[in-house]
Amino acid sequence: MSGISILAFVMISILSYGYYVVASAESARDEWNFESVNLNVDLSRVLKKVNERFLSVAIDASLVAEEKFMYLLTSPKLRTLAKALTPAFLRFGGTRQDFMTFNPTFLHSNENHKNSVFDADDICERLELPPLLEKRLKQEWTLQEIILDKEDLQRKYRSVKFTECAVDLLYSFTNCSGLDLIFGLNELLRTSGNSWDSSNARTLLQYCESKQYSMSWELGNEPNSYEKKAGIRVDGYQLGQDFVQLRKILQESKLYHNTGLYGPDISQPRDHRRDLLEGFLESGAEAIDACTWHHYYVNGRDTSLEDFLDPEVLNTLALKTHEVMETIELTSPGKKVWLGETSSAYGGGAKGLSDTFVAGFMWLDKLGLGAKLGLDVLIRQVLFGSGTYHLVDENLDPLPDYWLSVLYKRLVGPEVLSIEAFSILGKTKRVRVYLHCTNKKSTSYKSGAVTLFALNLSKGPARISVPVTISNSTGEAFVLQSEQPGEEGLYSKSVKLNGEVLKMVDERTLPSLQGTPLPAGEHLRLPGYSFAFYVLSEAQALACR
Repeated sequence: MSGISILAFVMISILSYGYYVVASAESARDEWNFESVNLNVDLSRVLKKVNERFLSVAIDASLVAEEKFMYLLTSPKLRTLAKALTPAFLRFGGTRQDFMTFNPTFLHSNENHKNSVFDADDICERLELPPLLEKRLKQEWTLQEIILDKEDLQRKYRSVKFTECAVDLLYSFTNCSGLDLIFGLNELLRTSGNSWDSSNARTLLQYCESKQYSMSWELGNEPNSYEKKAGIRVDGYQLGQDFVQLRKILQESKLYHNTGLYGPDISQPRDHRRDLLEGFLESGAEAIDACTWHHYYVNGRDTSLEDFLDPEVLNTLALKTHEVMETIELTSPGKKVWLGETSSAYGGGAKGLSDTFVAGFMWLDKLGLGAKLGLDVLIRQVLFGSGTYHLVDENLDPLPDYWLSVLYKRLVGPEVLSIEAFSILGKTKRVRVYLHCTNKKSTSYKSGAVTLFALNLSKGPARISVPVTISNSTGEAFVLQSEQPGEEGLYSKSVKLNGEVLKMVDERTLPSLQGTPLPAGEHLRLPGYSFAFYVLSEAQALACR
């Protein structure tokens, strides 16, 4: 080796060693520069109790804009994914529900209705989408989404007619998956006096009753925007009267006389929307079983990664919820309140964000904070369909928020417990924690078990000190992280559970979603940019026995 070669070798070695030392130092600093978090908990009483279908899902009515796409609901893969989210409501609605009318091919013959398409009893085994047809429909759906996006941008919506076939496909999907269907009716069918024209709804109800389809109902979607979308103005008082009319129609039915009716599905409150809600409740509160409103944190067209990790943005849910609940409590005290449609960003979601790992921070925090605030049900927009805020993508593959939702369903019960997190500097902002009784129905944990779930909005890890009252409890940890480390991983569409990337075993089988053992007395370690569920199986919480 020449003198120059030896010198080059030595220089490269020194530089490489220097890089290794710096990298190791940075890694060690990240490891030790954690946020220390202490908890205050109260296990003696239930703070709130939510509906067992608290986490529910939607399929947007845009799927029926071309009826052939409803056949995607017969995919065995999609049914498998939906089953794992039960018990839950499945809301079929959205902007396009107010532009669709029922156009039966068999007119009004009950005899023909009985013989139409298929019966719900044997459909689960008999009607499954063939793989080749599924592949073709998924390819065509990608093109259909472009058309739907253009309509949304221009706010110009086509009138859509749907037949018994669409209704049958929708009901069979919910029936085979174990979901409870809520069907959104068109409120923009108006009479000359500007009251709701119920004739088309009556025809649909008659058909559904002839088939013995058990379901609940809504009327209209975001009535505060009717003027922009359709040039029609409906005030709150008239809207309430329309719901009273629908309730009377339902009461005339043997099948639907006690069925659920939910509304008015207004957007999150601003001055004129509060007026609309007040007017609606004044005339229509008695007609509904729960009052529904919609919430999104940000505009999908001008948001950023920072918004998805900003605790101040997450806190806006509490402000808006308090406004809505204050209005409802004044007019209709005790009425259940639902988020009838919700996700991260309105306008179809934020591209590159709403369907990635980072969206989980908004979703899990909304589940935790929403329950704590007393919201009874949250309906996630959407399970599958248009936009980028879906749980299942256009290829019917589950996204990070789907896996998060399944774990929530399995581990978190409806009983909300009191918990507060503090750091040295006071109440922590970047680590957010929630506490529930563990789900008694879908797990084998002991009576008195609790599930603590936490989010770490920071790059660095957090160490959570568990109170003495539950520190001796063993349990399991379910830690969700992006497939890739650091900020780059926040854009990932894959997620790891305790280090293993989650994916379906096959088209009909989900992975087992196992936790890792949690020894008694240890601090809980929450990695940077992660969220986790910790099941403390021997907490012996009085409120959870």
